[in-house]
This record gives sequence, structure tokens and C-alpha cells, in this order.
Amino acid sequence: MKEVKPLAPPAVEVALLASVFVVAACGLVYELAAGALASYLLGDSVLQFSTVIGSYLFAMGLGSYLSRFFERQLPAHFLRIELMVALAGGALPGLLFITNAYLPGSFRFLLYALVLLVGTLVGLEIPLVMRILKRNIALKDLVSQVLTFDYLGALAVSVAFPLILVPQLGLIRTGLLFGLMNALVALWALWLFRHELRRFRSHALACLFTIAALGVGFAAADAVTTWAEDKFYQDRVVFAATTPYQRIVVTNGAGEGKAGYRLFLNGNLQFAQRDEYRYHEALVHPVMAAYAASGAGPKRVAILGGGDGMAVREVLKYPSVESVTLVELDPAMTRLFTEHATLAQLNGHALTSPKVKVVNTDAFQWLENSRESFDVIIVDFPDPTNFSIGKLYTNSFYGLLDQRLSASGYAVIQTTSPLVARKSFWTVVGTIESVGLIATPYHAHVPSFGEWGYVVASRRPYHWPQTMPGGLRFLSAGTLPLLFDFPLDMARVPTEVNRLSNQVLVTTYEQEWGKVAH
Repeated sequence: MKEVKPLAPPAVEVALLASVFVVAACGLVYELAAGALASYLLGDSVLQFSTVIGSYLFAMGLGSYLSRFFERQLPAHFLRIELMVALAGGALPGLLFITNAYLPGSFRFLLYALVLLVGTLVGLEIPLVMRILKRNIALKDLVSQVLTFDYLGALAVSVAFPLILVPQLGLIRTGLLFGLMNALVALWALWLFRHELRRFRSHALACLFTIAALGVGFAAADAVTTWAEDKFYQDRVVFAATTPYQRIVVTNGAGEGKAGYRLFLNGNLQFAQRDEYRYHEALVHPVMAAYAASGAGPKRVAILGGGDGMAVREVLKYPSVESVTLVELDPAMTRLFTEHATLAQLNGHALTSPKVKVVNTDAFQWLENSRESFDVIIVDFPDPTNFSIGKLYTNSFYGLLDQRLSASGYAVIQTTSPLVARKSFWTVVGTIESVGLIATPYHAHVPSFGEWGYVVASRRPYHWPQTMPGGLRFLSAGTLPLLFDFPLDMARVPTEVNRLSNQVLVTTYEQEWGKVAH
């Protein structure tokens, strides 16, 4: 005799399974938003995502356990939990942004408090839906259907979050949008179970209040972001965008004694208008002038990173240069410093020069695939705050760099502070030497950064040039040798080689700069 399966009213079954899809999508968005913000503001993306995801999954498990204590009025409990998730999860990115700006010391506590709260509430959702559906669907079908829609929702968001949601809406609006979706699920539940709910009017008012609050937040998201970032950066924010790769913020502090325009990537300062010339002259001219002094001037130059175009500006001061290949991962960076009138003026409109070719791709992959050779390669990446950047400071990367250098060519690598991050600096030096290149370290004082380090990498010994191009504001042939003298507190220390398999530099860098931050 065949088993007779209990039948569910089609409308209720479909509606609840669709809500599982939305609930799963919303839960993953809150988890990803918390991890992304922790990475932006605390650094070390692997550590932050690992701890945030671990805490979130633990909280979901706790929520699933607690669901056993909900025995009656399950639709009402589900509705109220949806509204709490909508408010807590939807507001999570905005609250964290504001806390980082006004109470930075409380950021980490609030981050994990919200992760645990939202994770617990999300953990309650699916068990309650399953128990509601269990009234009419056989268990074997129930589990497969619920988990199918749960995983489909997670898949959809995992693809959309980095490619569509964050670039188009930003983190705050993305959180609020999915908070609204949770609230709409609650509204849907209100209608589906209207005959079962007690205090229907109170539940309806709660739904409308939540939707209104999140809607107001969504409309005011830009103002909230600007308000928080103006406070955090201490200057007026003139441009801000979240790309699939990073958070880009440009500020302007006008007036005497101010830094002028400043660029921040994921909250880390990249340059300040008032003294960027010191950084970029020290980065570019020691190798460009040295190559020119050996005979024919450099003709083919590659710049890895440096999407702001400042290094390109310095390179173009050499008439011998025939081509400059700028390899910048984020097209938003090169577009900003090409099209923004004031920022393009800072780099002398270098990115529109006919000699310049912009390639928006990963520098590691570009080195692997390229067959070109260059007289000078300038490496201007952000500091190794996470493993995705840290791979660009490994012996594997420098081995590829060696293959792209001409026989008498020079490469130069910006290499953090030899004073604040002494071990990190010398780790880079040792890693360059490990691939058979001669490493010649030097340093310069840049007021916005402090004492800053660089390393020349070459197959032949480096010799100081006797002349420099005209029009420089910081470097001269007479003062250049001073940059290669390291006092005792910046002298070499023993270090490991930074490899893809260990990425010791990222950990060392976090430890050294963490002492300064705290």
C-alpha cells in the first residue's frame, strides 16, 4: 500500500519556501557585510573573515538550539524574529561605520555583539519555518526542499555581493536593502497567517514601523556615510566609492597647514597632497636617474600599482621614456585619477599621455603572462595588510619580477617604514635577495607617513647617479647618498623569507603596526 503524503495548501507552501530563499540571502549578506567592514577597518582580511564567520556560525547554532523552546504561536514568533533580524541586520553596517568614526575603541566589541545577535536570530528562522511547514509536508520532502532554497539563496548573494551589491549600493545601503527584504517576509507572514495571529493590529503596526525605519535609513544612507567618514578622516570627504576590490576615499583639508587632498584605501592613507612629492620623487628618481647614468636613458617602464598616476608623472620627466605600462587592479582608481579634474591635475594629467598604457588586472597574473621586458619597474602597492596584498611581497612575485627586468634594469619596491615596522622592512629585503637579486635599501622622510622605506632590486650593483632631472622639490644628486644610510634603530635584523606558503610578512606587519595603533 502506497504511503499517502500530507498535502500543503500550495500558496502557503510556496510562500514559505520563497521566504527561506530570502532569509538565507539576508543572513549571508549580514555575515559578509560584517566581515568586509572588519577587513576594511581592522585589516588582515583572513583573520577578520575567519573570526566573524566563526562567531556567526556559532550564534546560528545557538539560535537553532533555542528554537526548541518556542512551542506555541510559531507564526507569531517567526514574524517577530524576522522584524528583529531586519532591524539588527539592516542597521549593522551603518552602526559599525558610525561607531568607528565616533567611538573607535568600541568598534570591535559592537562588531561581535551584533554578529552574535544577528547570527542567533538567523539561527532561529529556519527551524521555525520547518516546524510550520511540517504541519503539511512529509519530513523527507521538507528537509530537502528547505535546504535547497536555503543554499540557493546563499549562492545568489555570494555572487551578487561583491559584483553588484557593494559596488552599486555600498555596504550601508546593501544592509538596509536586505533588512527591508526581511521586513517584507514578516509582512508576508502577517498576511499568510492572519487568521492564526493574535494581536494582528500590533503585528501590522510593527511591520509598518520597521519598513518605514529601514526605508528612511536607506534614503539617508549617503548622508550617514558622509557624516561618519567626515568625522573619521577629520576632513571633508570629496569622493567615496566601494569597489569590488577596496573602499576608496578622497578628502580635502583646505587652508594653511592642511594636508590638501588625501587618498585613503580601506582606511589607510596612500598620499597627502602637501608632501606626496617627497614620496614619489624618492620612489622613482633613484632608479630612473641611475639607469640614465649608465648610458642610454630608460625607454620601457612598468609601474605596478600606483593607480593615482603620481609615479607616472615622475617617470614622464625623462625624455628617453617611450612607453609606460601602468598595471592597476582597480579600474575605479585609474578612472578617478583620469577623469576627476582636480585629481588629474595633481598627477599632471599623466594618465592621458600617449606614452601611457593602463592595464587593469592583477599584477601577479600580469607578470606570469607577460613576455615583455622593462628597463625600470616601479612597484607601488599598498602595505601588506592582508594576504591578497601580501602575495605581492613574496619570493614568488619577486622571481616573476626578475624575469621581466632587462639585463641592466632596475626595479624599486616601496617597503613600509624601516623605523616603525623594522622587521617587516628587512623581511622584504631578504625576500628579494632570496631570488638572486641584489637588494639595495634606502629610506626617506615623508611627514604624512614618517620615515619610509624603499628597496632597489637589480642584477648588477646599484650606483648613485651624479645628476637628477631639473624641477625636483626634494631630491638632488648631492643629498641622494644620505637616503642609503641607516641609523642603528633602523639597521638590519634577522628575518624569514616571505613565501606564498607562509606569508610571514602579513603577520609581522600587523604586529608591528598594531603596537602603534594601540
